[in-house]
Amino acid sequence: MSAPAARKLLERREQALGAGAQLFYTEPLHIVRGDGVELFDADGRRYIDMYNNVPCVGHGNARVAEAMATQQATLNVHSRYLHEGIVSFAERLVALHHGGIESAVISCTGTEAVEVAMNMARIATGRRGVIATDATYHGNTEAVIALRQAASQPDEHPDVATFPFPQQLRPIRDGLDGPALADAYLDELAAAIGRLESSGAGVAAIILCSIQANEGLPDIPGSFMAQAAELVRDAGGLVIADEVQAGYCRTGRWWGYEVTGFEPDIAVMGKPMGNGLPLAATVASRQLVDRFRAATRYFNTYGASPLQAAVGHAVIDEIEDRELAASVTELGYGLKQALVERAARCEWMADVRGHGLFLGVEMVSAEDLAPDRSRAVDVTNRLKDRGILASHAGAFANVLKVRPPLVLQQSHAEEFLSAFDAVIDDIDG
Repeated sequence: MSAPAARKLLERREQALGAGAQLFYTEPLHIVRGDGVELFDADGRRYIDMYNNVPCVGHGNARVAEAMATQQATLNVHSRYLHEGIVSFAERLVALHHGGIESAVISCTGTEAVEVAMNMARIATGRRGVIATDATYHGNTEAVIALRQAASQPDEHPDVATFPFPQQLRPIRDGLDGPALADAYLDELAAAIGRLESSGAGVAAIILCSIQANEGLPDIPGSFMAQAAELVRDAGGLVIADEVQAGYCRTGRWWGYEVTGFEPDIAVMGKPMGNGLPLAATVASRQLVDRFRAATRYFNTYGASPLQAAVGHAVIDEIEDRELAASVTELGYGLKQALVERAARCEWMADVRGHGLFLGVEMVSAEDLAPDRSRAVDVTNRLKDRGILASHAGAFANVLKVRPPLVLQQSHAEEFLSAFDAVIDDIDG
C-alpha cells in the first residue's frame, strides 16, 4: 500500500473509531491475511508473527474455521437450552486444571472472566478487598481497571491494595536473593493485607497473573507464589490466577500456575481459548460457582454458546493432537538460550526471562541499567522493517515481548534470530 493510501486509511480509521485507538509501530501495518505463524500485508509482504497469542494454534487454522462454520450453519443460540457441546466443553476445560477446579462460568472476554472471579470471591468471603501487584493489568471495565489504577491512585480505590511485584533484577532490597528476597516481598504483601483489614474492606482475594506477564515476566524469587497464596488464605481470602496470557500451553504446561508453583482457588482464561472467536472462562470449585450463580443469576448472551463450545473443542484438539506443549517447551528453551547468548554480548540487553514461548528481553541504558523504553520501541520498529512482528511491554515498557502462536516452527525462530542479530548490528554499528 502506498504512503498516501495508508494515510487515507488512517484518516478514515480515526473518523470511524475516534482518534487515539491504538496502533502498533511508527508506520502502522495494513495486515490482510494470516496463515499459521505468518501474516501478510496489503502489498503481499510476509511477516513472522512473534507477538500474537490470540491465534494460539495459528492464523487461519483450518480445524477451527471448519468447526466455526459447521456449528454456525447448524445452531447457535444462548445458553438457556440444553446442549451436549456446551456441557462437554466445560467438563473438558475444568479437567485440565487441578482437582479443586470443578465448574465453569463461560463468557466472552478476559475482562469479563476477571470481573466474574472478583465477584465470586467477594460473594464467597463476604469481603470487598482485592490485592494486586503495582504493575498489573487484568482488563478494562471500571471494576477491573481499578486493579491497575490503585497503585497510583490508592485513595480513589479503597477496596484495592497493591504491593511491589516480585522480581530479582531490581530487588526491593539490595543484598537479598532466593528465600530471603521472597520474604521481603511477602512482607509487602502482608502490609497490603493489613491495609485492607484496617479499612474494613477485608481480604476477598488476591489476583495474580501466574507468570507476571504485564509486569515484564520477572524471575520470581524463591517460592513466593505458593507462600503468597498461603498468606492470603490465612487472611480469609481466595487466590485468583489470571491465565489469560499464561495459559493454554503458553509456558509448555497447560497453566502458568503449574510453572510458578501454586494452586489457585479460581482461575480465569481468555484470548487463546477461541483462536480469535471471543471465548473466556472463570473456573473454580462447584461450591464457589454455585454460590456465585445463586447470588447473581449471571447470564451472558454470547457466553456458553454452541459456537463457543465447538471452537473451544477444536482448539484443545489442535493443542493435544499436534503435541504443542512439547513443541513449545523445546522451541522455547532453544530460543531463550539463543537470546541469553546475545544478551551476554550486548550492553543494552540486561536480562532475558520467561517460560516456553513467552519471553522478554529487558532493554536498558548501558551506562546505568536504567529502563530504556525508547530502545525497546526502536528495536520493535526495526524488527518490523525486517519482517518480524513483536512488541514491548513490562512495568517500564522496556521489555521486548516475544509471544508467537504456539505453532511456531524452528525455521521461524531462526528467521527471528537472524533479524534480531541484524538489528543489534545496526544499533551497535
